[in-house]
Amino acid sequence: MSKNLILVESPSKAKTINRYVGSKYIVQATVGHIKNLPKTKLGIDIENDFKPSLVTIRGKSDIIKKIKTLAGKSKKIFIATDPDREGEAIAQDIVDILNGKQKGKIERILFNEITKNAVNNALNNPIKIDEHLVISQRARRIMDRIIGYKVSPFLWRAVLDQFGSSLSAGRVQSVALRLICEREEEIDKFIPIEYWSIVAVFKTDKNEEIKTKLFEIDGKQIKIPPKPDMTKEEWNQFLLENFSITTKELCNDILNKIKEINSYSISDITKKELRRNPFPPFITSSLQAEASRKLRFRARKTMMTAQNLYEGIDLGDEGVTGLITYMRTDSTRVGDEIINDARKFIKNSFGENYLPDKPRTFDQKNKKNVQDAHEAIRPTSLKYTPEFVKPFLDDAQLKLYDLIWKRFIASQMEPAKLETTTVSIKADKYIFRASGTAVIFDGFLKIYDEDTEESSDENGVGLKIPAGLKVNQKLELDEITPNQHFTKPPPRYSESSLIKELESNGIGRPSTYALIVGTILDRKYVEQNDRKLFPTNLGKKVNSILVNNFPDIFNVNFTAKMEEELDLIAEGEIEYLQVLNDFYIPFAKSLSSVEANLEKVKCDKCGSDMDIKIGRYGKFLACTNYPACSNIKSLKEISNGTSEPDFTGETCPKCNSRTVYREGKLGRFIGCEKYPDCDFTKTITTGIKCPKCSEGEIVPRRTKKGKIFFGCDRYPDCDYASWTIPKTNKEPVTEEEEY
Repeated sequence: MSKNLILVESPSKAKTINRYVGSKYIVQATVGHIKNLPKTKLGIDIENDFKPSLVTIRGKSDIIKKIKTLAGKSKKIFIATDPDREGEAIAQDIVDILNGKQKGKIERILFNEITKNAVNNALNNPIKIDEHLVISQRARRIMDRIIGYKVSPFLWRAVLDQFGSSLSAGRVQSVALRLICEREEEIDKFIPIEYWSIVAVFKTDKNEEIKTKLFEIDGKQIKIPPKPDMTKEEWNQFLLENFSITTKELCNDILNKIKEINSYSISDITKKELRRNPFPPFITSSLQAEASRKLRFRARKTMMTAQNLYEGIDLGDEGVTGLITYMRTDSTRVGDEIINDARKFIKNSFGENYLPDKPRTFDQKNKKNVQDAHEAIRPTSLKYTPEFVKPFLDDAQLKLYDLIWKRFIASQMEPAKLETTTVSIKADKYIFRASGTAVIFDGFLKIYDEDTEESSDENGVGLKIPAGLKVNQKLELDEITPNQHFTKPPPRYSESSLIKELESNGIGRPSTYALIVGTILDRKYVEQNDRKLFPTNLGKKVNSILVNNFPDIFNVNFTAKMEEELDLIAEGEIEYLQVLNDFYIPFAKSLSSVEANLEKVKCDKCGSDMDIKIGRYGKFLACTNYPACSNIKSLKEISNGTSEPDFTGETCPKCNSRTVYREGKLGRFIGCEKYPDCDFTKTITTGIKCPKCSEGEIVPRRTKKGKIFFGCDRYPDCDYASWTIPKTNKEPVTEEEEY
């Protein structure tokens, strides 16, 4: 009896789904994308409507063969890849590799959470592949490839003499770098302004203290000068409405005058009740920001941990269970069923006074480009409380799940009620002010508080207001203190604040935020210190080159416009070709202008131009007069300003000549400078530790039939061998290779 086939991306997701569907189904993972643009060439026919040339990803042949075999034996084929543009593209790639032979058997299914109900509902309600979403993904991929392929070689040549050739440009990563560099420029140019504040402590007749700050002089509020380069006219206008204490002399003069006053009394007491509403449940950007602030997680760690929680955790007797909904979303929408469950939980756990009259919804009308296909990030079932799942989660998983759980429950609770008391104390023409806030009803704060710091100003004002104060009540001045300050430059971006900035400008999408920040850190364009992002010298150099040469491409407005148009493709409101032309025409114009002014590298054999090429194992310079001239050079030879080979400093054991670094089919290796007269070669290791013995390093080898495999250099002491190179974190994933 033939079974049904379900195809997903990851083995862990397959394991969870397999538990829910039973023996009538086979669940197979594609292990991510199965097709991609080729690594060694552009792979896009720009003249033929930007047609992409997608090829099978190296190492995926066996998986594709298995999928074809299973598909041929299956009654139905359900493609259950993730519910986003990448998942839709993988679904289309699966259809394409089956060559239409199984077309009548293929169904697309979607679910936002990996639970038994969600999976079975999806199987009972199959849909068609969303071709608009697929085309949008292709267009986004093509944009990223064109920019990376066309601009990166320009960068390699432009900064080669200082930084080597491991550089890249990206449609979004370069804009993120620009934001960081521009913020650093603001900080460098910032001129601090001196200003002073005066803090006074008054005492009641009961010896209770009221800590205050000088707020007003002669009816004018005391404010910080807004900028250092104000004109005389701007300064005079500022002083007409405000007062600023900008020197020590002025501060001491005010201080002495206040001390001479012998009558201090309360002139006003204002009480104001405030309602503080809970935040909505998490979306991708807010989860990354809050996990960074509260848990000190990098965005990449947050997404990896969330992926584990989404795909399924082994809960012992409960089996493998998906604990949260899909973690790549920008929608705060939540399903009615889980809201009803949350309301029951709140009533039973905290009482009716914590439950609003009706469910709370969160308005997204003012937010650009929200894709409402998914719910917000929330628990899949309120049965699985943090306490219930604690024994089965590691520390990071538990912390993140606890955050998601509490934020969701809090979002459906009553607002907190706060009372703010403001006391004004008059001393002749001087007004001091103190403020304090008390919680009347904690509401959602019972379970989740967004704040982690006490709300008080830099002088500690606002921590406590004594009870029973009255207007006209006489006070005694206990102490008065001057405090010197300097205005501060704008803060450097943190990972979370950069993501918020990108999101607010309509740049990037939930699936790419962590990747964008990770890429510029991995590329050494930016470094992180005390959770702040600092551009490196390399980052500043790269940004300067890109902004000076492509000012209209690598900017916030152009990038945001392209993101918006890509979203419109996904919604079927704009044509693929129009969007790519809107991007490529100005880009090609900028690139042409830049290349015309770029100094050419000449071939030392025939005098033709040398051009940067990307080989299977890296970048090199090749003569454009090929095949008449086959001269090639390493980028290092050119950066050294010499046509000499890249010598190793060692001698050939066969003929005592010098050895040099060369590029071959297996990557870089060492060979004799007298080649082909001397055929000595020596393998260079990949730099990847052997996963079996942890002592040797992985090197490429060949079988007797010439097939390449990877093995340990300690062979025969260690017999590790693999057809694919072991994974390593040494080389970062680039923006255009986000999957």
